[in-house]
Amino acid sequence: MRMSVRLNLPREVDSVPAVRRLLRCALTILRVDRQAGADLEIALTEACANVVHHATGANNFEVHLDVAQDRCSIDVVDDGAGFDLTEASDTSPSSDSERGRGLFLIRALGENVRMQSSARTGSLIHFEKSFA
Repeated sequence: MRMSVRLNLPREVDSVPAVRRLLRCALTILRVDRQAGADLEIALTEACANVVHHATGANNFEVHLDVAQDRCSIDVVDDGAGFDLTEASDTSPSSDSERGRGLFLIRALGENVRMQSSARTGSLIHFEKSFA
């Protein structure tokens, strides 16, 4: 079994728990391991929260969920002002930093993480997770 969902959401705080609940439901129906599911929920929450807080100029954003019993692929896309990919490096945030944890967590919890960003086209965060 496989579920694919494409959501167009308003760029507001209430969209984040809504999309997280939808992912949780899909993972439960497909009987995905709880820890792998929890990792995906955190990564998705961080990706969506980044859009809500930082995608200046975007009114909406899209989330593409492709969930199967052995893997999940997620894209979070916006048409905002974009972000500096050099600032989103692979280094971990300092312990006293209040910023930069979201992308670090996505990289730590996901697989095949890709990020694209442009001032003209917005941003894409893609990540996947394989299940045992």
